[in-house]
Amino acid sequence: MAYFKHISFLVFLLVLASCKTESKSAIKTETVSFTKEGELKVLSTETDSIKANFDIEIAETEYETQTGLMYRKSMKTNRGMLFVQPTEALQYFYMKNTEIPLDIIYINSGMKIVSFQKNAQPFNENTLPSNVPAKFVLEINAGLSDQLGLQVGDSISFSRL
Repeated sequence: MAYFKHISFLVFLLVLASCKTESKSAIKTETVSFTKEGELKVLSTETDSIKANFDIEIAETEYETQTGLMYRKSMKTNRGMLFVQPTEALQYFYMKNTEIPLDIIYINSGMKIVSFQKNAQPFNENTLPSNVPAKFVLEINAGLSDQLGLQVGDSISFSRL
């Protein structure tokens, strides 16, 4: 009788273990696609010429701000997300559930770039601070800030669709 109890217990453990594995693999997130909500230009502080044009999504609700670019597999080079914060203050971002490396550009209420966090790594939950007050935050593909020659003091302008 003890033998059957032992076997029953082992069968129970195996069933439990297989259920656990199935539930983990069954968790899936839906692919989030880009929705163009505006256009953004980055202007050179030195020449006032356009350094870059981006199609943007705009995040301004609490949910949009918390979700950001999470769960996306890629982003085209000419796209980004602009976060509009309720007040100009020190900003703190992180890369939780974000699958693509990003450059994070902090912009003040005067529409000037005030700091960068370049090449933010996917899934990294370390805080990426603005180090100075910012009202807007632009996220673009990692490496683009350097490739386009963006620098502190450059300005942005954006329009909504």
